[in-house]
Formats: sequence, C-alpha cells, structure tokens
Amino acid sequence: MVSPSKRVAQLAAVKMEACTTENAPENEEIRHTRFGSSSEAAKLDEDEIRYLSGKPYFDVVLSKSHISPTFGLLFPASMIRELPRATVPAVLKNGGKTWNMSYCGGGVRPKLDSRWKTFVADNNLKIGDGCVFELMESTGTNLVFKVMIVRGDIPTELQELIDSRGKSGNTPIVLD
Repeated sequence: MVSPSKRVAQLAAVKMEACTTENAPENEEIRHTRFGSSSEAAKLDEDEIRYLSGKPYFDVVLSKSHISPTFGLLFPASMIRELPRATVPAVLKNGGKTWNMSYCGGGVRPKLDSRWKTFVADNNLKIGDGCVFELMESTGTNLVFKVMIVRGDIPTELQELIDSRGKSGNTPIVLD
C-alpha cells in the first residue's frame, strides 16, 4: 500500500510540476509512466501518472459527498468559466474507457448528473482518492474530460480519526 502522503505528492506532481506535453520526456514509454519498467507500468495502469496537455483542468480529493448517497461532483469557479451555461452531453475518459453523462451548467452550482455514480462505482473510487479532470474538448454542445485517478489509500486508524471529528461541538476538528 502506498502512503497517503505519497499519493498527495503524486497528485501535486501532476498539478505543480508544469506537466505539459512540451515539458514531457521525448521517449513515449517514459512520458506516460513513472514506474521502473514497462511491465510494472502495464500491471499498474490505474496508478499511471500522465502528463497534462496544457488544457484547462481541475483536481479534487474525493470526500463522502462525492462517493456516497448524494454522489455529487460540483465544478470549481475556475473551471466554470471554460464551460457552457447549459446542460450538455459530457464524456469522462479514463483507462481506455468512456462514461457518458450530462454536465448541468445552467444552475447556480454546475455539476455532473447522476451518472457520475456509475463512474465512481466502475473505478472503485474511495474517500481520499484524487481525480484530475482535464478538459479535452468544449464545443458548447459537448464536453470531453480526460480523468486521471490517484489512489489515496488512508490507513484505517487515520480514517477512523477523520470520520469521528467535526460531527458535533464535542468532537471538533483541531488544526495544529
């Protein structure tokens, strides 16, 4: 199991390392992986770190509201400026697969429709996993996002502590 701090570092690497195609290594095999060998990369395709192409993107570390009964994915203000203010078809792409859903951009809080739940289930997403959504196409009538998933396996003891805090005044979240 990879530590949560290493997963956060991987997500930060995608976000902060200027991971654009022009800065990516020349070798195609190296460019799409950060593993020691190509066979290791093939086995761990879901953990693959891919370079961003320079298009608009946003990232999110998944919480309970993203992956349980409400299954909501709201878009940050920085991304909303890039998206239509209407309900349009949207496609999420990850690992060679696609998920069709609708982007509901006409309301106050733009979001993906209830088919986001299928993406969550099919990819076995959990609290603490990170997702990077890169906007590959936005025509005003269609959206396509490339999604990279970074697993955030949180140890059970830490998750229990996280889950037990902040639910009432008797169990506050304390920041040191």
